[in-house]
Amino acid sequence: MSDHAKGAGGTFKSYVIGFGLSVVLTLIPFWIVLGDVVDNTAWAVAIIFVLGATQMMVHIHYFLHVTLKVEAGWQVMSLGLTLLLLVIVLAGSIWVMFNLEENMMPAHEQIERVRNLP
Repeated sequence: MSDHAKGAGGTFKSYVIGFGLSVVLTLIPFWIVLGDVVDNTAWAVAIIFVLGATQMMVHIHYFLHVTLKVEAGWQVMSLGLTLLLLVIVLAGSIWVMFNLEENMMPAHEQIERVRNLP
């Protein structure tokens, strides 16, 4: 079987495993939110973010074929940059979500109070 038929970076089996893990890691957050499984919102957000980070690592390993082998040192640096970007995106997303209430448009009463200023 040629490299093209097997998949240049991985086997059919590895793609199926990656796809299955991706589906499971997508369905669990939907179940948590739609099923109202976790009572504490902070815990639900933490679980969803951990599953999202795990899914990103599954994609990197099974579909992009980035590994920690010594002969592929540039891939280790690429993985490190990916992890750094992952932390930045997750931390930024959490920061934005928890500060939305403060930065939303003012309530109707506040608008009326500003209009009535001298």
